[in-house]
Amino acid sequence: MPADRPTPESRRQFLRQATLGTGGALLAAGPLSSVLAQQQAPAVITAERLRPQVRSGAMSGDTTRDAAMLWSQTDRVARMVVEYSAHENFKNAQTITGPLALARNDYTARVDLRGLPVAQRLYYRVRFQDLQHKSAWSEPVTGSLIIAGGSGRDISFAFSGDEAGQGWGINEAWGGYRVYETMRRFQPDFFIHSGDQIYADGPIQAEVTLDDGSIWRNLVTPAKAKVAETLDDFRGNFAYNLLDANKKRFMAEVPFLVQWDDHEVRNNWCPDQRIDAADKRYQERDLNLLMQRARQAMFEYNPFRIDSADPQRIYRSFDYGPLLEVFMLDERSYRSANSANAQDRQGADTAFLGTAQMRWLKQSLRRSRSTWKVIASDMPLSIVVPDLNPGVPPDTYEAWANGEHGMPLGRELEVARLLRFIKHHQIRNVVWVTADVHYASATHYTPQKARFTDFEPFWEFVGGPLHAGSFGPGKIDRTFGPDVRHVSIPMDMKQNRPPTELHQFFGIGKIDAKTKAMTVSLHNVEGNKLYGVELAPQA
Repeated sequence: MPADRPTPESRRQFLRQATLGTGGALLAAGPLSSVLAQQQAPAVITAERLRPQVRSGAMSGDTTRDAAMLWSQTDRVARMVVEYSAHENFKNAQTITGPLALARNDYTARVDLRGLPVAQRLYYRVRFQDLQHKSAWSEPVTGSLIIAGGSGRDISFAFSGDEAGQGWGINEAWGGYRVYETMRRFQPDFFIHSGDQIYADGPIQAEVTLDDGSIWRNLVTPAKAKVAETLDDFRGNFAYNLLDANKKRFMAEVPFLVQWDDHEVRNNWCPDQRIDAADKRYQERDLNLLMQRARQAMFEYNPFRIDSADPQRIYRSFDYGPLLEVFMLDERSYRSANSANAQDRQGADTAFLGTAQMRWLKQSLRRSRSTWKVIASDMPLSIVVPDLNPGVPPDTYEAWANGEHGMPLGRELEVARLLRFIKHHQIRNVVWVTADVHYASATHYTPQKARFTDFEPFWEFVGGPLHAGSFGPGKIDRTFGPDVRHVSIPMDMKQNRPPTELHQFFGIGKIDAKTKAMTVSLHNVEGNKLYGVELAPQA
């Protein structure tokens, strides 16, 4: 075990000190107001009703180079104060007096920690000071993080997606979101959440009868008893997932890199869409309005580092030094409407990433000096995903692929241009990770098996679901020469299988600092390795 990681026993002792609680979470953006070295933890008063409450734990995320975002939430107007130290006992702690948690942001707050050491575990403690009763402090919420990278140090990360979908919510008798505890034991440096972090369109019922007659019992909240339409509905969906103790324990140790997919708003949504009248669950049918509310809630409930030049922007990159850079995409905000996806010319009706994001991705990949470039795509490249929403014509497609197996058409034209660019600019060691389809797979793409051949071979790994119904496997489009090396579920599996059948999956990526080889493995909810491959870096 590396010297910079605590032992399992010290981690357990540290976590026993954590106040993990239950409840919702949000953030209030604002610059750091002061940094005071070696400040003692503030005294707290004993009257519990006067103390700010912190029920959703704390989370770190958007770690890159020497920076990390910290996030938490309280229940009233209060000042966020963060202490952090390289020592578990908070010796020589630095103190950050952060922003106010305000009602307009559901009493959440975040701070951007800068100038942090790389490859060293840092311990943090979050408290809130009541604005009116200055002597009233919340109980501390503790966590730790590590910024991946550093000379001579391996890098590891986890990836998955799809959380609380198809009516499978928190069943505490079953163990809640068990996959988070399993991933935590792998001690990844960070976690890529590939989208469908919530199911805003997926109400949860208190009980579901399983095929064997047993009862699955969900924890239910008012926000999860209906589809999300108001801002508070969307907030409540994010808050629901923070009721799970496994997730809070995981996020107290592992930073999140988050993107979104469709269920943060509604199944298979695209901009300027209206919900068909056949879906009687919705009173609000304007997808642009629902999208705005969903985006706000997602920003509020995650440790996003908001781009000051473009506050709505979700796509971004994270530089972890000479071994790794991660590129998080947004395949929702700029896409065209779902169609037969068979256009023979690229235009507004074939957009998926859109012009500005594609330009950013190409420039960022070309500029990157890291050995490995991981593209986090919220949808897979060759798995055919039909759009089955009410009122949608047959043979309408939701993802990149159209199932034609021929030369690129529709959205595949964007893929072809990107793959050609990567080849012609000699951008090496590009790996794709994704989720969305509710099963895990590993696919190697080669021009020798493709109709479009102007690209270098590459790998794509699919994780998920974290905790949702299991589906698939999907049909494969052969345009880009996919060679499917592993599928995690039976080919004849009945659809929407519950978590009790253990078809919940995640991936682990590890980069060896000495050899620079990347090993990617796929695992089930119990941590069993289902598939693994070692990828040698190309110079």
